[in-house]
Amino acid sequence: FTASLLLGTTLTISSNHWIMAWAGLEINTLAILPMISKSHHPRAIEAATKYFLTQATASALLLFSSMINAWQTGQWDITQLTNPTSCLILTSAIAMKLGLGPFHFWFPEVLQGTPLTTGLLLSTLMKFPPITLLYMTSPSLNPTVLTSMAILSTALGGWMGLNQTQIRKILAFSSISHLGWMTIIISYNPKLTLLNFYLYALMTTATFLTLHSTKASKLSTLMTTWTKAPTLNAALLLTLLSLAGLPPLTGFLPKWLIIQELTKQDMA
Repeated sequence: FTASLLLGTTLTISSNHWIMAWAGLEINTLAILPMISKSHHPRAIEAATKYFLTQATASALLLFSSMINAWQTGQWDITQLTNPTSCLILTSAIAMKLGLGPFHFWFPEVLQGTPLTTGLLLSTLMKFPPITLLYMTSPSLNPTVLTSMAILSTALGGWMGLNQTQIRKILAFSSISHLGWMTIIISYNPKLTLLNFYLYALMTTATFLTLHSTKASKLSTLMTTWTKAPTLNAALLLTLLSLAGLPPLTGFLPKWLIIQELTKQDMA
């Protein structure tokens, strides 16, 4: 399944043809499903079902948008997306795949029902192919739609994460919020989106692996883990602050650059 995941990701990020990109996304979805439902727990099965239905809908929309574009323009090149209807449907499909607001509802639920290692894959590796597609089609997409989705995601991610006690749900809302930052800048400076994604993936990986080694899944258990591994917990604190985007830490860099770029575009 790990090999299939890598194959699907590689296929999508290296393809120039819509059908190949769609095939890569489908391979990815089918490879991660057994990993989600591995524990045979009702919550895991529920998470796998929710994930499958969302991703299948998003894939169908993606195929639909590329078919409309091919019908109008006569070519299947990813970078040549010119039909406005196709652009709108594709934006919705990618937003659904990523868990970007207003299509974010599935993500916290799915992440809560999965083991930490699978949760890490869902938060980082599974987001890479859709972000690549967004990166390749960004010149054609409608900036107003993207900006609205981005603002909604950032606000929702921040607000809804406040009232949580489950660490995986907090990380899910953090992911939604970060995706908002990535989406708002993609029309103006797509390289910043990739920088933000790489740093986000790095910090999230560090967080998930630390939680995995301390076996913490709730905030209450996290409070008592510092006695077992004080150094690891101090590192986790710094990683979480970095994920929040506090100034001297790494997580602040992409936010600073994005705000700077938005100011240049007279948007901030």
